[in-house]
Amino acid sequence: MRRTRNSGNVVSYILGILFLGLVGSGVYIYNSSAFEQNEPKILIEDKIYWNLRDNLKLTISDDTGIKYYKVTYIDGENDKVLDTQVLTAPQTDIALNLKAPKLSMFNQKQNVKLVVEATDISKWNFFNGNSIVKEVELIVDTTRPTANVIANTYAIVRGGSGVVVVEVKDDNLSDMYITFNDKVRYELTPFYKQNYYVALIAWPMDIEEFSQVSLVAKDSANNVTTTKVPLYIREYKYKTDDLKVDDRFIENVSTEVLVNSRKPIDNDLVARFLRANLELRAENLATIRKVSIAGMDTAQVDSFNISPFRRLHNSRTVAGYGDRRNYFYNNQLIDTQWHLGVDWASVKQAPIYTTNAGKVIFQDYLGIYGNTLIVEHGLGLATLYAHTSSYNVNLGDKVQANAQIANTGATGAVFGDHLHFGVLVQGIEVNPLEWMDGNWIRTRITDIMQTSKKVIDTK
Repeated sequence: MRRTRNSGNVVSYILGILFLGLVGSGVYIYNSSAFEQNEPKILIEDKIYWNLRDNLKLTISDDTGIKYYKVTYIDGENDKVLDTQVLTAPQTDIALNLKAPKLSMFNQKQNVKLVVEATDISKWNFFNGNSIVKEVELIVDTTRPTANVIANTYAIVRGGSGVVVVEVKDDNLSDMYITFNDKVRYELTPFYKQNYYVALIAWPMDIEEFSQVSLVAKDSANNVTTTKVPLYIREYKYKTDDLKVDDRFIENVSTEVLVNSRKPIDNDLVARFLRANLELRAENLATIRKVSIAGMDTAQVDSFNISPFRRLHNSRTVAGYGDRRNYFYNNQLIDTQWHLGVDWASVKQAPIYTTNAGKVIFQDYLGIYGNTLIVEHGLGLATLYAHTSSYNVNLGDKVQANAQIANTGATGAVFGDHLHFGVLVQGIEVNPLEWMDGNWIRTRITDIMQTSKKVIDTK
């Protein structure tokens, strides 16, 4: 009886040891990185477009390492392995750059699948590792978008404006715009009928040479059509002004502008002036551009009724658009900038009236421009009123034509009370004299749009 009892104790002890061993082994396996249970990750959209010209990019990753992957193009008739590999040295990140399968033009299906398989080196799953299979909807699109120029302004000058009406069409259209010299982008607004668009464009003053204005259309498969906008260029002569900057101006005006803009104040006076006149000016121009693009009305337009803008009442012109300003300190040239508006001076705090109705898209202190208003008039055209002393409108207000919106002042980087009036085309200051000329507006803008409508009606 004692032997039986002792034998039973031994068996129980052994079984207990085995149980603890199994539990311990289970805990070890569960927590061991060699037995991790996370499946690999495949970085690719669930639905992609492919033009079968560009390489297709995707990424496979895993914490422990990938030992096998396979990518298959499946359309039911032409199943082709695009890439597969068993890795002798597992990798945690694999970036694939897949070439398109070789298919005859008659065997290219539009809707196919891309199947991506991957297995890691984990000992989980009875040493087979963690696996993943991801199916991706693949839209094959090898057709470039339709992108035609319907009508446009005949010629343009540096600092000047124009209009372009275009046709853009594609089932998978992803982007479209007008570009100047491949440097400046102009957004398109829906015009008149479906698949037609219009944009005001400009030749920015800071771009000296004219290269080409182009219509660019892209689809989701990265098919791109680039169409030249036929434009002649004309010369426009701008004058140069030499301005003397003294300590008093820097210590008072430049310093105040920097303080109000929350910028550092340099001890060196020339550095302080350049921080305001060069660095802050660039920031201000970027703000104007950003605000103007964000404030554009993107609703479809059928026409564009804009009246010639009028000068400040009973004022004289003290500076013109496109003046090249050379700044001298102690007879040394320290900076050169373009003056991108017209300056009108009248009595102090003279009332400022709008010419055309619009919406206030900016009302704030703007560095060298001082207290500034920007009013959007449609189609990306806006007017800027700088150095004001007070506002009569608020951000977001809709203003009527001939409404008083502000009063002139001497805020910002100025020598005295006046109005800096700017005309903006998608945030780029252009020559206001064009937009103050009714004949120019008719022949260069509105007539072009009316002519294009007749062309569209024949299609």
